[in-house]
Amino acid sequence: MPPLRILTWHVHGSYLYYLTQSHHTFYLPVKPGHPEGYGGRLGHFPWPSNVYDVPAEMVRELEFDCILFQSKKNYLNDQYEILSESQRHLPRIYLEHDPPQEHPTDTCHLVDDPDILLVHVTSFNDLMWNSGQTPTCVIEHGVLVPDVPYTGELDRGIVVVNGLRSRGRRLGADIFERACEAVPLDLVGMGASDGNGLGEIPHAQLPAFQARYRFFFNPIRYTSLGLAICEAMMVGLPIIGLATTELATVVENGVSGYVDTNLNQLIEMMQMLLHNPAEAHHLSVGARQYAQERFHIQRFIRDWDAVFAWVTGRSDRAITASFHTLQAGTRT
Repeated sequence: MPPLRILTWHVHGSYLYYLTQSHHTFYLPVKPGHPEGYGGRLGHFPWPSNVYDVPAEMVRELEFDCILFQSKKNYLNDQYEILSESQRHLPRIYLEHDPPQEHPTDTCHLVDDPDILLVHVTSFNDLMWNSGQTPTCVIEHGVLVPDVPYTGELDRGIVVVNGLRSRGRRLGADIFERACEAVPLDLVGMGASDGNGLGEIPHAQLPAFQARYRFFFNPIRYTSLGLAICEAMMVGLPIIGLATTELATVVENGVSGYVDTNLNQLIEMMQMLLHNPAEAHHLSVGARQYAQERFHIQRFIRDWDAVFAWVTGRSDRAITASFHTLQAGTRT
């Protein structure tokens, strides 16, 4: 399939970086001061040459093959501000990054349109949203991580969450504090320097930085599957976390880490790994092998190619079969 011209917004930097590893051309609208969604090639990412910043006021003058929404603001406001009427009738995809934030089963998605494809990043999210008449499919995460060896030399766990203390119970701020009373944990991420955290680690440096830690702890109660977890598993960190949302399908107890809904049990597992480096190395092998099978970047790009081809009407028999597999929620 020839490269497509895709307009999207900078909503989640890490996800956008992985998405742009494909051969398609991506256009990112920018505004002075980089307000929400208009940051373009912002951040510590080595953006590939197929990604272009476009002044928002010039978007109407360009030709695209597909519009990719990634937030409520993109869909309800931004498209009417920067797109022409004809551009608003191009093939459209809404990429939903999160599970419903209100009622977990009865929340209707804001997109209720049979002419738009709604892409979820986990099967859990697809299960919980009421998507109405909008067709859906699932594209699981794919990550690209440097080949750094896990050492686990530090008798500590690492937690990677942006804005943990300001985002409350849903992100598990209280769980993190309780765990810190019993286990040595280091917090990194945006806003992590508020308090006793280590601050933000540049994305390219994070794999080598966290490879020294004994395990990765995820305190989040309710969110989508974090890219940080996929990246940590790819490095080989054992994962300790709550058996909620999609994480319950990712970590196998005794093979790649431990998940449970009982925090006391998780604290015991973390304490065990601190005193048993050999077990941590055993789990490291399982975590890395599983991540390489489920979250490799080539599968991610192939899935997105199938979706882009389908919505733009450029799919052949093989791509159609791949797209129907994504609609069925079958992992590829």
